Amino acid sequence: MQPKRASAKWIIGLFVGLTVVLIQGVRLLSTDTLESPTHSAEISVLLQEQQSLAVIDSERRATLNKIIGIISRYNRNMSDESKRAIANEIYLMSRKYSNLDVDFICATITHESAQSWEPNVVSKAGALGLMQIMPTTGAYLAVQEGIEWTSHEQVLNDPILNIRLGCRYLSDLVSLYNHDGGLAAYNGGPKRAEIWIASNRDRSTLVSETRNYVPAILKLYDQFRTEGVM
Repeated sequence: MQPKRASAKWIIGLFVGLTVVLIQGVRLLSTDTLESPTHSAEISVLLQEQQSLAVIDSERRATLNKIIGIISRYNRNMSDESKRAIANEIYLMSRKYSNLDVDFICATITHESAQSWEPNVVSKAGALGLMQIMPTTGAYLAVQEGIEWTSHEQVLNDPILNIRLGCRYLSDLVSLYNHDGGLAAYNGGPKRAEIWIASNRDRSTLVSETRNYVPAILKLYDQFRTEGVM
C-alpha cells in the first residue's frame, strides 16, 4: 500500500464531486430548462450539494491548518511538505475512525513523541515513530492494514504508515475501553487497563508511567480542543 494513495483518492473524489455538480448545474441552467418546475427543483438540489461540498472542503482546509500549526509548535525543523502530508493523514484517520478526532490523535502523538513530533524517535523500550509502536505490534497491525512489512525501521519510521497503524490500534482500544481506558491500554497493555477499569479506575492499579500518561494526554486533548480550528 502506498502511503499517499488514500489521501490522493480523497482529494480526487472531492474534486470530481465538485466538477460533476458544476457540470450538471450548467446543463440545468440552460434557457430550455429554466422554466420547468422539475428542473428548478433539480437546480435547487444541485446548489445545495455544491454548497455542502464547499463547506466540507473549507472545514478540511481549516482542520489541516490547525494540525500543521500544532506540528510547527513542537517541530520547527520539519519541512512544509512533511507537515502537510502528516496533517492530511491525521485528518483521514479522523474520518476513518469515528472515535478518534484530530485533537485526540494530535494529543497522543505529541505525548508519545516526547513533544518532538520527530518521525524517527525511538524509546528506550524500542518503540518507534510518532505513535511509538513496538515492532511486534507493528508487524501484526501491518497485516491487518495490508502494509508490506519490509523492516520495522522502514515501516514504523515512515510517519504516514506509523500514524495509520497507530490509529488503527488506538481506535480498537478506545472502542473497548473508552478514551481514558484506551490510552491506559495503549501505554500499559489491555490487561492492565482492564484491571484499572474493574477497580473503578483506582490509580494504584496502574504502573507509574501509565498513571502519568493518561492525564497528560487528556490535558493536551482538552487544550487542543479549546484552541479550535485556525
